[in-house]
Amino acid sequence: MIITKDIPSAVDAVNQLKKQNATIALVPTMGNLHEGHLTLVREAKKIADKVAVSVFVNPLQFNNADDLKNYPRTLDQDLAKLEQENVDLVFTPTPQTMYPNGMENQTTVFVPHISDKLEGKLRPGHFKGVSTVVNKLFNIVRPDFAMFGQKDFQQVAMLKQMVDDMAIQVKIVTVPIVRDSEGLALSSRNGLLTAENKTKAHLLHKEISGLAKAIKEGNRDFEQLKASARRSLDSTGFKTDSIDIVDAVTLDTITEQTRTAVILVSAYLGTPRLIDNITVEL
Repeated sequence: MIITKDIPSAVDAVNQLKKQNATIALVPTMGNLHEGHLTLVREAKKIADKVAVSVFVNPLQFNNADDLKNYPRTLDQDLAKLEQENVDLVFTPTPQTMYPNGMENQTTVFVPHISDKLEGKLRPGHFKGVSTVVNKLFNIVRPDFAMFGQKDFQQVAMLKQMVDDMAIQVKIVTVPIVRDSEGLALSSRNGLLTAENKTKAHLLHKEISGLAKAIKEGNRDFEQLKASARRSLDSTGFKTDSIDIVDAVTLDTITEQTRTAVILVSAYLGTPRLIDNITVEL
C-alpha cells in the first residue's frame, strides 16, 4: 500500500497506476474509518482495478469551529484498516497541503440551487467546501469511479450535478447506507454519543421508517407527518434540526410528477448531529 502526503507524490503514484492501464476508484473520507467506509472500499474493488482512499478532515466544509475541533482523527488505525483491505493508494494531506495559500484565498467550486437548500441552508458554506475539495481530489487522482455513501443524500446529488456541469470524466457510484443491528446509520460522529444516547440513537431511523410507511399507505399530509415526527423525536431526547420530505431527484417540493420521495432528517443527540434518510416510491 502506497501512502502519500503531498500532491506531487500522489500524482506520481497515480501516473504509475495509469501506466498499467488500471482503472481507479477513489473513496474520499475524513478518516475515523468504520464499516461504512470499508464497505465503500470493498464495493470499489468490485468495479475498479485499483483503489485509492483519501483521508482528510476538510476544514473548508465546517461551518462550526467546535465541530471541526472535535471531529475524531485516528490516522494510524485508519491506515491499518486500509492495509487489511489491500488498498493500493492512500492520500493523507494536511490543510496546508490542500490550501497552501490559506482557505480565504482558495479558488472554490459552488454548485448552484442544490447547495443552498435543505442541509445547505442549515450549514452555510458546507457544500461549497465539499464540492471544492472533491473537485481537487478528482484532479489529483483522476479516478474512473468515485464512491460515496447514500447517508449523505444531498451531497451525492450535488456532486453528481458538479460532475455533469463541469464535464468531469468520473462516474459517481452511490453505495446504500450501512447500519448497525438496530438500524442506526454508521457515522464517525456516532463515537461521540454518550452511553445513554447510544441506546436512543436508533430511534432516528425508526421515526423516518414510520414516516415512509405512512406515505406508502397514502398519507400526503407532509406537514402533519413532519410535525408529528419532530414531536416524537424531541420527546425522546433529540433536538430535531430538520425533517424534509422532497422529490428524490430534484430535492424540490413534491409534485404530481414525483415518482420517488426522500425523507431527510437531521437531529442533535447531545453534542453529535446525526443525519439519516430513506426513499419512498410514490
